[in-house]
Amino acid sequence: MAYRQQHIRDNLERRARLLAAVRTFFESAGYLEVETPVRIPAPAPEAHIDPLSAEGWYLQTSPELAMKRLLAAGYPRIFQICRCFRRGERGGRHLPEFTLLEWYSAHADYHHMMTQTEALIRDVVPQVIGRRELAFHGRVIDMAAQVERITVDEAFGRWAGCTPEEALAAGRFDEVMGLEIEPRLGWDRPAFLYDYPAACAALARLRPDRPAVAERFELYIGGIELCNGFSELTDADEQRRRFEAERDQRRRNGRPSPPMPEPFLAALADMPPAAGNALGLDRLTMLLAGTNAIDDVSAFVPEEL
Repeated sequence: MAYRQQHIRDNLERRARLLAAVRTFFESAGYLEVETPVRIPAPAPEAHIDPLSAEGWYLQTSPELAMKRLLAAGYPRIFQICRCFRRGERGGRHLPEFTLLEWYSAHADYHHMMTQTEALIRDVVPQVIGRRELAFHGRVIDMAAQVERITVDEAFGRWAGCTPEEALAAGRFDEVMGLEIEPRLGWDRPAFLYDYPAACAALARLRPDRPAVAERFELYIGGIELCNGFSELTDADEQRRRFEAERDQRRRNGRPSPPMPEPFLAALADMPPAAGNALGLDRLTMLLAGTNAIDDVSAFVPEEL
């Protein structure tokens, strides 16, 4: 019998080297690796992410809520590599079960987190592929170069022909991002897209000098989005209002609305200022393997089970 797994062994070996390099990076930086429950009573309400139910609870869409409760309990630097689950996500770059790297730093903001994310990429890529240049889709990306930083306003002005506010008002923000902006990011060197509209960041802190903008960023390499990071919102009342808005949007879209994560909201009063980031390790492995298909870096996909 022919097995698909026989043809992707090199990629799975790259994946294993990546996981080992990531752990070494964070341990060397003084981070504690933690594990939090995969099955939880209430995920963060998000309008466009559907959790999978599990005997009346839910499989986590990310470990964010539990990890922030650890920050509130006094853990200053933590990271986790875990499996996450999202209903209906299946495509060339999506799986309903995927591997996420998530980490948090107390008393830090999104600028610190961008700098640390850049250091992580520079550190792990040569360990996995043996060089600093990444060959992807016939292009060479310098992974050791300083990461380009582009605001969302700048990206829309350069490529979209409209402002983010105009795209949001027309209900086209995600469409413009996916078709006009994301494919152009991170080809000569990795790129950070940052300062998102407040409406696109349900758990992020707003900029004090520009409250219409959230302190949020994403990393792009070869047109692929790899991470979502931000300065954390620690105002429980404001977070509750945002969650209620997300739940209202879900109801308007005909989607079920999970319960409020009350223990998380209660813990926000004790959470210090912090920044966090969630990075998709499957997608990073795809880049390092030079493939555009998530199946090529996954030991099993749903259709094989």
